[in-house]
Amino acid sequence: MSSKVLVSKADGVLELTLNRPEKKNALDIEMYDALTEALLDGLADPTVRAVLFLGAGGAFTSGNDLVDFMQSPPTSETSPVMRFLSTIASYPKPMVAAVQGAAVGLGTTLLLHCDLAYASETALFKMPFVQLGLVPEAGSSLLVPALVGHRRATELLLLGEKFGADEALRMGFVNAVVPTAELAATARAAAARFGALPPEAVRQTKALLRAAFPGLKETLSREGETFIGRLKSPETAEAITAFLEKRAPDFSRFA
Repeated sequence: MSSKVLVSKADGVLELTLNRPEKKNALDIEMYDALTEALLDGLADPTVRAVLFLGAGGAFTSGNDLVDFMQSPPTSETSPVMRFLSTIASYPKPMVAAVQGAAVGLGTTLLLHCDLAYASETALFKMPFVQLGLVPEAGSSLLVPALVGHRRATELLLLGEKFGADEALRMGFVNAVVPTAELAATARAAAARFGALPPEAVRQTKALLRAAFPGLKETLSREGETFIGRLKSPETAEAITAFLEKRAPDFSRFA
């Protein structure tokens, strides 16, 4: 198991801690593989009643490690990032998130698949897919409009607007905003509550709730195919090069 993802189990909860604080827990291929394997192990373990995602060092995740991502881009649905997205979208056991600091890209869209989510006052959310020449992922092109409406989704997904913890609460991305010092304990307590419930009833109820989005699998596939194509585009090359060079991108030459 990767040292970049810490895995532990207690009180029926599988805890997955993103542990790359020097990079604000930016996700690389190794981490996607580790997360997916841990989730599948938890699925096979009857003592695991819920999963809890956390981030080390004051951040949840700053999104994809762009250098690693461009060196080893996803090329199919079996690529590590796509396997992870498919796993969280279909995961039958409850998932909980504790968010502090940066929650960029997948740091925000992961919450759409979590059954409960809690944020500290420091949490800052952003889905900058278009700014990077990309398109939404994790089913967010379906789930975000369903959560906040089409016009607000346009601001969040097309314009990539940032929003803080209080706005995340108002829009329904999180269940509560709590002091940073209480975040992990609050999320752990919430995840542990599932251990006192009949597990099959929990799984079936989660499945019924997710049935409200019958097009999710197709959306994931369509997003993934488009996302993979966009990674080869000159717009994305300019956006990511500009980001790494710490300059403003220039899209003026693109029609």
